[in-house]
Amino acid sequence: MATATALLAGLEGVGRDSSGGYTRLAWDGPTLELREWFAAEAIRRGLELVEDGNGNQLAWWGSGTDALLVGSHLDSVRGGGAFDGPLGVVSALAAIDALRAEGFAPSRPVAVANFSDEEGARFGVACLGSRLATGVLAPQHALGLRDDDGTTLAEAMAAQGRDPGAAGPSAWLERVGAFVELHVEQGRWLADGDAAVGVASAIWPHGRYRLDLSGQGNHAGTTAMADRHDPMLTYAAAVMAAAAAAQEADQRATFGRVLVQPGNTNAIPAQVTAWLDARADSEVALERLVERILADTRAAAAVNGTSADLTAESVSPAVAFDAVLRDRLAGLLEAPVLPTGAGHDAGILAGHVPTAMLFVRNPTGISHSPLEYAEDADVEAGAVALARVIRELA
Repeated sequence: MATATALLAGLEGVGRDSSGGYTRLAWDGPTLELREWFAAEAIRRGLELVEDGNGNQLAWWGSGTDALLVGSHLDSVRGGGAFDGPLGVVSALAAIDALRAEGFAPSRPVAVANFSDEEGARFGVACLGSRLATGVLAPQHALGLRDDDGTTLAEAMAAQGRDPGAAGPSAWLERVGAFVELHVEQGRWLADGDAAVGVASAIWPHGRYRLDLSGQGNHAGTTAMADRHDPMLTYAAAVMAAAAAAQEADQRATFGRVLVQPGNTNAIPAQVTAWLDARADSEVALERLVERILADTRAAAAVNGTSADLTAESVSPAVAFDAVLRDRLAGLLEAPVLPTGAGHDAGILAGHVPTAMLFVRNPTGISHSPLEYAEDADVEAGAVALARVIRELA
């Protein structure tokens, strides 16, 4: 019987990068290695392994309908931590091992999921696998998404022997009656309390937006400051506008990625493309936040003689998890209930099946970073909690 900490330790060398964290992007070498690991673990347990046309892997314990789905994802952002995603997968496998050791036989099928490209770090749209599987995202749009090298999702899938034409709504969804995702906490609610495990109440609405700033390329040494149409100045104003707007409203706004063209040290850029991640405690607040940032950015663009256009690449509404299931699990585990500003596959599936989330304490409160952490004792507490949930619901 494998423990969650032992399973997690077995993944430590996969995708480790120079930051000390992990880079595991959709359909890259490390992620493919993790997919092979997941398949081997499923086969080792005698679980039926299925991969849908979107790259989502499901390992089935039992057959039939009204299944209980558990699991998470194995990909990460660039320079991410060891726990975001993998903790939910290894805890699900460890929970099954523990239940089997007890002689438990589920009354409904139980499936462990490894969702494809939850982070959206390569093609820019989060939860690609679950969005495609549920029909939230049209495959024609998704397959045309490009990474920074210009490779489309369709090309990346085909290069790994998958048929892009098979992408789209998945038949397995009709077999699922409920979904419970375990995840490391990405914040400090549990870190400041006494509980190792919490239950999620809701996910804040959030969006990813592309900001295109156009100016006039020119020589850095011969162009007077008054004669410049520099989109980098507008970008700088956009960053400050986002910080100010989010701080004033107690919301979240982040520019975490920027591309500058042509990218010469001795030249004023002609084009700057940046990506805004915005999150708020309500959909109205999110809309107001983004509108304020765009208005302030366009005001700066007018001063700088540049243009500014904002395109929503993906926007997720607020998600309130199933109240009956949430309260049942909170009572079962005697766990606190807490909200989250992070998106998850659970947030996508919540629109289709009763869904709940468990969080495991992260003493640093830091995520999407090598400093993301969970104590071994808390990791095991999470796996035990998930086993109790499976026993209760199955």
